[in-house]
Amino acid sequence: MGDFFNELTTIEKIYWMVTIVSSVFFLIQMISVFVLGDMDADTGGDVDFDVETDTGIPFQFFTFRNLVGFMTVFGWSGLGSIANGNTNLTTILISVIGGLLMMVLMTFLFYSISKLTASGNLNMKNAQGKTASVYIPITKKREGIGKVQVKIQGSLRELDAVTDDEEDLKTGMVVTVTKVFDGNLLLVTKSK
Repeated sequence: MGDFFNELTTIEKIYWMVTIVSSVFFLIQMISVFVLGDMDADTGGDVDFDVETDTGIPFQFFTFRNLVGFMTVFGWSGLGSIANGNTNLTTILISVIGGLLMMVLMTFLFYSISKLTASGNLNMKNAQGKTASVYIPITKKREGIGKVQVKIQGSLRELDAVTDDEEDLKTGMVVTVTKVFDGNLLLVTKSK
């Protein structure tokens, strides 16, 4: 192995070192994803709460994972280019383009995967504006609480509701959710 490494040119030595180190990191990442699952480094545990904030860009281009992918493809494509007898400039150009393409591909894949995730938490604000069906009669002018069946986030829910209408809302009537109170009480009105 020592003779092999000593016979290489300087650029070949650089490419081999980059390739070996980045490939080891790449393999460690892949094994950890398959064994431990994909975890964010900044989460210390499983915490379940709802926070509304502007998170900005849902993905990032410059991450450690993308850097390792860049360096791995950079190294292997450079070694392949050298083996094909290309000049040093052509080799570097091919390596950089290959690495950047890998970063773009990984960013796109992880962005696409992040769009598939769902928290599973019921966000009552999603009920506003929905059409519902009265399940348990609702008395007029908020005199009593009834129940409606409304489809929120892909599933049918049975939720408490009140109305400001002048007449009682009877079972089976179609209503529209106009507001959400106290996190889980719906204000509904008869649909027109």
